[in-house]
Amino acid sequence: MPRINSPAELEALRKSILSEKDPDKPCIAICAGTNCLALGNQAVIQAFKAELAQQELTDKVDIRATGCHGLCERGPNVLIYPEEIYYIEVKPEDVAEIISETVLGKKVVDRLLYTDPLTGEKAVHQTDIPFYKKQTRMIINTNTLIDPQKIEDYLSIGGYTALSKALFEMTPESILNEIKTANLRGRGGGGFPAGLKWETARNAPGEQKYVIVNGHEGEPGAFMDRAIFTGNPHNVIEGLIIGAFAVGASQGFIYTRHDMPQLKENIYTALAQAEEYGLLGDNILGSGFNFHVEVHFDVGIFVSGESSA
Repeated sequence: MPRINSPAELEALRKSILSEKDPDKPCIAICAGTNCLALGNQAVIQAFKAELAQQELTDKVDIRATGCHGLCERGPNVLIYPEEIYYIEVKPEDVAEIISETVLGKKVVDRLLYTDPLTGEKAVHQTDIPFYKKQTRMIINTNTLIDPQKIEDYLSIGGYTALSKALFEMTPESILNEIKTANLRGRGGGGFPAGLKWETARNAPGEQKYVIVNGHEGEPGAFMDRAIFTGNPHNVIEGLIIGAFAVGASQGFIYTRHDMPQLKENIYTALAQAEEYGLLGDNILGSGFNFHVEVHFDVGIFVSGESSA
């Protein structure tokens, strides 16, 4: 991986990655989120790989194991690009038909489409499903475009450009004002204003500051960093670095569970990739800002009091 030493090099790399992507090449995006994992998505993924190999299509059709698609109760979910045909409750025995009919034949398999229980209408595309129609998804809206273990996918959709802007076009104070103006709040029950929390940390006495990502949250109804890590880990890491720059921290910690191998693998892979590209560690993007991250598992007392953190 080439080390990125400036915003110009970051943009040049993004354009290079995009130039190598064929927008017309078929891609099968299979949800690999926690819920689809419990519903058997690994068997579906393996079935797709085996069928493509059998038909000698491995180099002609991409497979992308992605983060959560959102409609967890109807998983495993599969999205076929470039037509963006959306299938629900896919099983291994459906795979051969999907490849022959949809990927190759450009036809829709009606029985795998979502059916509105009130109207009986079938939804060909994800956006046609009532569950999605009134949503403006800000956190997992790019999950279907990203393999969480490939930083290039994140860079191709503009990843780390916000970090570049923060480091080269803004001051810590202007970042804090931006966060406060945006009225970002915590995703827990308190909904505490993020800008106020960051500002309090920056103004706290003492030179050494720390930022902590709580990737352990498991309370019902919570959707926080733990869930984002499984689908878009670089999104969390980029935000972590921006937050560190804003509060004046040079050291960060990610705290998560030891019993989630998928989560651990995504975190470690993303951190290693970010460091190799020069987006994490010493002299990030050639800015002179240094920031390092450690990962810890099941040390609940470590972050039990977020106010003190």
